[in-house]
Amino acid sequence: MVVNFELSGAKFMGLNGGPMFKFTPAISFFVLLESVKETNETWNKLLDGGSALMPIDKYPWSERYGWVKDKFGLTWQISVVDKEGDKQKITPSMLFTNNLFGKAEEAVKFYTSVFNNSATDVLIHYPDGDANAGKVMYSEFNLNKYGLIAMDGPGDHQYTFNEAVSFVVSCDTQQEIDFFWNKLTEGGAESMCGWLKDKFGVSWQIVPTILGKLMTDPERAPRVMQAFMKMKKIDIETLMNA
Repeated sequence: MVVNFELSGAKFMGLNGGPMFKFTPAISFFVLLESVKETNETWNKLLDGGSALMPIDKYPWSERYGWVKDKFGLTWQISVVDKEGDKQKITPSMLFTNNLFGKAEEAVKFYTSVFNNSATDVLIHYPDGDANAGKVMYSEFNLNKYGLIAMDGPGDHQYTFNEAVSFVVSCDTQQEIDFFWNKLTEGGAESMCGWLKDKFGVSWQIVPTILGKLMTDPERAPRVMQAFMKMKKIDIETLMNA
């Protein structure tokens, strides 16, 4: 049902959700690698059974870069570091397309206002005279020290955000759950089991940190699961009493 794993220090959770939601390039994972050799090797492994969205090559922004869809449909942007001292890392990258085109900067400002210890690190607009002038060409920001990338995606794209990729917010208290749930559902929509969509259509899971412990208790887990499946916003006390 669920598997937790780690790639280059980045935490991931995989769920078997069935065919309802398919991965799209609206959220991809930007991978920064330490050498051209390692970049090529990683590209070749991810390309096996998948397809290239942008072929690996030299581009104005990178000595070696490519955008690939792997055999599971997840997309990755593979790049070599552009200056000495940069560290290998994996960063989610959000692409605002179609009716969300031009919303990237608004989204960055919104997200950094919701989470503590947040900041916009890089914000580059398309230059004056460009057809997309004023829109976000590239940005880096962090939410409570967790790095993200956001860009506006010009052109006609047949995809946008969906539940196939979501962001998990682990909360220690009911007060934290209530805060993030209320902030992120403003203009968005509630779903079940701690899931929601924000006003940009990005999916989030607002979950208590104690959930994993409760779900691994063989005696309590079935009752906790029954209670959990009935909830929209998670109520910690109800789970504890299950």
